[in-house]
Amino acid sequence: MSYCLNPACHNPQNADRTQFCLSCGSKLLLRERYRAVKPLGRGGFGRTFLAVDEDKPSKPRCAIKQFFPLSQGTSSSEKAAELFNREAVRLDELGKHPQIPELLAHFQQERYQYLVQEFIEGENLQQELARSGPFSESQVLSLLKDLLPVLQFVHDRNVIHRDIKPPNIIRRIAQTPIIYTYPNLTGELVLVDFGAAKLVEGLKETGTVIGSPEFVAPEQIRGQAVYASDLYSLGVTCIYLLTQISPFDLFDINQDAWVWRDFLKVQIDPKLSRILDKTIEPSLSRRYKSATEVLQDLQPQHSGARAGTPHQGAGTGAPPLQVPVIPAVQNAVPATVAGTIIPVPERQRVVPARSPTWQCVHTLVGHSNAVTSVAFSPDGETLASGSEDKTIEIWKLEAGKRWYTLTGHSDWVTCVAFSPDGRTLASSGRDKTIQIWDLNKGKWWYALRGHADRVSAVAFSLNGQVLASSSRDKTVQLWDLNKGRWMSTLTGHAEGVEAVAFSAGGEFLASASRDKTVRLWDWRAGKSLCTLADCGDWVRAIVFAANSPSRPLPRGGVGKGLTSSVSPAGQTPPSPP
Repeated sequence: MSYCLNPACHNPQNADRTQFCLSCGSKLLLRERYRAVKPLGRGGFGRTFLAVDEDKPSKPRCAIKQFFPLSQGTSSSEKAAELFNREAVRLDELGKHPQIPELLAHFQQERYQYLVQEFIEGENLQQELARSGPFSESQVLSLLKDLLPVLQFVHDRNVIHRDIKPPNIIRRIAQTPIIYTYPNLTGELVLVDFGAAKLVEGLKETGTVIGSPEFVAPEQIRGQAVYASDLYSLGVTCIYLLTQISPFDLFDINQDAWVWRDFLKVQIDPKLSRILDKTIEPSLSRRYKSATEVLQDLQPQHSGARAGTPHQGAGTGAPPLQVPVIPAVQNAVPATVAGTIIPVPERQRVVPARSPTWQCVHTLVGHSNAVTSVAFSPDGETLASGSEDKTIEIWKLEAGKRWYTLTGHSDWVTCVAFSPDGRTLASSGRDKTIQIWDLNKGKWWYALRGHADRVSAVAFSLNGQVLASSSRDKTVQLWDLNKGRWMSTLTGHAEGVEAVAFSAGGEFLASASRDKTVRLWDWRAGKSLCTLADCGDWVRAIVFAANSPSRPLPRGGVGKGLTSSVSPAGQTPPSPP
């Protein structure tokens, strides 16, 4: 097929080898060699077509970009033509990079300007995400290591892409071996679309928005893009690929903070998490300045023996010996000092466990969306599961089958918990409510309302008469279940509270927060006993040991009775946002 490039043509499709459009009479060949085959896309400043180069015997495919300003014959169109020509010069240089489409031609024909570029055969990352679902940690690492050298190459030549997003990153399907001019840059990802958005710089009177709003950096929105703006867009692209959630929903405007970890469905290494956080810093002063900086931080940190001092496994490809130390041992000696391995006493070493003997007994299938929380009944015979599908499933474990379904939440269920006697179930949700269920009848009992934001977790007291709930609203609420009403509120955390737990004896309550602290409470008196502030990131889970002390805890600590789980970048399954 031959496609007419006249924007006003009403019937642009023509037969092969046709020289002039049968509908409008326009010439179909550009420069007597490039024939458009079909449209690939269009935007506010032009269109893109798949084409063939008929001047070569192999008739290779290429891409034609047709550019035409919205306001023809004005100073704006003259400025656009000037910028188009200037951009073509830049693309000519950038196009010689193996991960940037090569510029083949630049010219004007019949009032319209054209760029002819190498056609990249493959699927863009937006299509890949839709087909395969969220990316894994290794896929995102591969993406960063693949594209960051390309960005550094572009920035070294004084060009800012300004529209980095999944549709503009194509995974090339190589038809023939590629000979690379730059041997260190051999990635399969290709960065495309250096065209229209860049070409219209300066035409602000036409209402031009440079970049895609979901991925654009704050300074770029104000028309002040810098090299770090591309790094911001690449970082947002990564968290979008990890979550498959719109970046608009990954940023909490109430907290003025990114909450992308809440949506993770895969585990992410804390180091990668911190790197991504630094790329998407709204403040330029705290963001990476160059692609090289990011690449340096992505390099593995080498530690262990001093240079020239061999260690176990050296020269064999084996990793250095890791000697974990039991935290409870007093005055434990660090594993390394100044790069030299220090022998650890035998009594302090962790004995490797035998090979796992776990096996799957049942696979429980019934939820239509992700499972967010599970809880065993006190007798161990029943399992409750909450889900993003807004339901709670009750399962009989001996049979491995669903017993019945509880419905009542209007949004995701974030946590489920059994009462100590197993007769009552409490569930929390993104709908800011706590639902109480009578398990003897398998029916809803009543709802508790009082939190100003989504409820993250619930916990029963030892006697089952009091319920504690934690919330994104930075509070812990206590509820009298005999009367079905609010008792008191515990405040003190600076950010959302992710988890709550009663001590085994029931005297104390612990709360874990995004403010990187754990607080111990005398919940009856409504007083904070101490704050543990040594956590390095959000604390998402907390639990008391079964034999935790039934006496006041030492000042500034919890002895051996409390364990918290710090979860940067999804080290434990994140609570739903």
